[in-house]
Parts: sequence; structure tokens; C-alpha cells
Amino acid sequence: MSPRRKIDVQYLKEALREPVNFWGMAGFAVAAAYTQDVVPLAAALVAEGLYLATVPASTLYRRFVDDRNRKQLRRQREILREKMIKEFDPREIEAVYYLRDTKKKIYASYTRSTGAKEIPTDITTLDQRWEDFVDLLDVYRRRKNHLRSVNRQAVQNQLTQAERAVESAYDDRARRVQQANVEILRRRLIAFDELERSVKLVEGQLQSIENFFGLVYDQVVSLPTPERASGLDFEQLSDSIQMTKQMLEETSEAIGPLDNYNRQLGNYDLLTPNSPPAK
Repeated sequence: MSPRRKIDVQYLKEALREPVNFWGMAGFAVAAAYTQDVVPLAAALVAEGLYLATVPASTLYRRFVDDRNRKQLRRQREILREKMIKEFDPREIEAVYYLRDTKKKIYASYTRSTGAKEIPTDITTLDQRWEDFVDLLDVYRRRKNHLRSVNRQAVQNQLTQAERAVESAYDDRARRVQQANVEILRRRLIAFDELERSVKLVEGQLQSIENFFGLVYDQVVSLPTPERASGLDFEQLSDSIQMTKQMLEETSEAIGPLDNYNRQLGNYDLLTPNSPPAK
């Protein structure tokens, strides 16, 4: 089946589910029942055929469906994000809402100062940057809490003891068992260091987003020409956030093998936050 046909089927299904189509068919059915005649049913089949042949292929209808689907996805993301925010601690919730209030003040001040009916696209990207802030804050808090739950020095001490046990093993079987333990502990330390670096990176990125919001607010409120705020390097912040997200994905891939091994052993308490599922 070609990609074109798949797209047509998608819009065809949407057209079938439209209320106007349902109630139109229902009207024909009521007319047929009332008149005790099959003519309304025949007319319904003809009308439905014309409807399905024209409406799903209409560019205007496709734009309407695409826009409706985008709005639905946006609402779903908003619901999930608000649910996630409720799990934050009070200080984190305060930071999230403060940044959102700053964004609203920026929009209001720009509109009031310039008299513009629409806010420039560059400035409205603050909506996405706020969502990025919430998502990164969630990753940050999860990973930081995990680091707090791990005593790195204790793991290091266990590794030292395990290495000594390898050297003093009385046979090959005992040596292999201790060597396996050494490898696990080394990988735990590597995973710990990776998580620690990622936490510092995300912390810096969160501060960067907060400071950028403050910079935009200063430009809009204090300058006699707030339009200059749209000249700030919004793209640089976006690129920086994407690099941070990519680094987080790479970190998850690096600690994935260790998590899979811990799953096999049943050590679920040693799994790292947001670790990829076992394959």
C-alpha cells in the first residue's frame, strides 16, 4: 500500500466519524422508517458515496483534521505535563509556575507596549522552552534523587574488596565469581559518574532557560523599543536544549547494559531513573 493511500484512509476514517455524517445518515434512516419507503435509504447511499468521495480528498478538510489532531495532542501533553508537575516538590513547583508567570508577563507587556495584535514567532517559542524546562526538571530531579540514594564510596570500597578477593581466590570457579562481581561494581561506578555529569549538565541548562526568560522580560519591559527582544538569539537556546537532550539519550544508552544486567539478577533497586527497557 502506497503512502498516499494510507493518508487517504486516515482522512476517510475521520470523515466517517464526523457528527455531520452520523446525523445525516440517521436523518435518512428516520425518513425511511417514517415513510416506509426505501427511497430515503437509496438517497442515503448516494449521498454517503458523494460525501466520502469528495470530503476526505478536500485540502480544506485535511487542514481542518490536521489542526484538530494537533490541538488534541497539545491538550493531552498539557494534561500529562500538569500531572507530572504535581509530583514535584514545592520548591520545584514554585520554579515552574514562576517561569510560566514570567512568560505570560512577557506576552502581556509586549502587546501593551507595541500595540501589536500578534506576538512575534521568536518570542512565542517561549511556550516550547517552558515545556522543555518542565521536562528537563523532571529528568534532573529523578536522576539527582537516584544519586543521593547511592553511596559511591561504599561501592568503591566494595570494588576494592572484590578485587582483593579475585587475587586471593582459591580456584578458577571462585575467581570467575569474584571477577563478575568486580565488573558489575566497575560498571556501577561508571554509571554513577555518567549520571553525575548529566545532572550537572541539566542543572546548567535549567539555569540557562531561567536566565533567558529574565533577559527577554528585561528587554520587553525596560527598553523603549521592546520589538528588539525578538532580535535575541532564541535559536541558540533551542540548539543548546537539543544538545542536552541528546546527551541525556546517550547517557541512557551508556547505562542501559548495566540496568539490563541488574534486571536479570532482580536488583531492581539499582536501576537508574528513565533507563531504557530491556530488549
